[in-house]
Amino acid sequence: MLKNKLVFITGASSGIGAACAKHFAQAGAKILLCARHTKKLETLASQLQKEYGTETHCFALDVTQLDQVQNCLNNLPAPWKAIDILVNNAGLAAGLDTVAEGNIQDWEAMINTNVKGLLYITRTLLPGMIQRKSGHIINLGSIAGHQVYPKGAVYCATKAAVKSISEGLRLDLFGTPIRVSSVDPGAVETNFSVVRFKGDAQKAAAVYEGIEPLTADDIAETIVFCASRPPHVNISEVVIMPTAQASATMMYRKTSKN
Repeated sequence: MLKNKLVFITGASSGIGAACAKHFAQAGAKILLCARHTKKLETLASQLQKEYGTETHCFALDVTQLDQVQNCLNNLPAPWKAIDILVNNAGLAAGLDTVAEGNIQDWEAMINTNVKGLLYITRTLLPGMIQRKSGHIINLGSIAGHQVYPKGAVYCATKAAVKSISEGLRLDLFGTPIRVSSVDPGAVETNFSVVRFKGDAQKAAAVYEGIEPLTADDIAETIVFCASRPPHVNISEVVIMPTAQASATMMYRKTSKN
């Protein structure tokens, strides 16, 4: 189903993006990778080629810069232009503050990456999918797009925007064969919390303390499942959480007492 399909993954240098590259490579896809820095991408591409014989092309891209997005994507080498599957994975959480105490730069980073970056990429590539009458957009959302939690108003708002954009795209594309999916995880242990807490490993570790969180592979497998359904099947939305998590704010943490 995915053999020789061209898959473009944003934010592919680590975490869920890198896991997606591995799982799509296992399925026989060709992989187009971008991130802000290419060193990790090149290492990943080399691993995929060695382990799976995967055709890869990687390049530096900051999804928050519209001119850069348009220039890079409109000038891809000919064999890499007709993208079949777009995985809008690039995103981040920055800080954990009330609105009254919020860091404006953190807000800008989240809004620019999670919302505007996703839109810039999608707007640039979607016309080609429409013209080819083929394509699948998979957006990485979050349980935070469904339920707001304390001190997370702006991050949650950006993921609620991803949910709305995904739903709106399905309406816009009504009558076309182009599919749109949103995969919305709960607690996933990647470098997500390290980024949120600006490198504070102790704070990051506390997020997952006492639970078995999801892994990047768990989410990548779900994304590949969405992408590998027959053309008449669209997995519109998947909310996926650890068994220990019941909502955005409820996690059962095991301690020595239980």
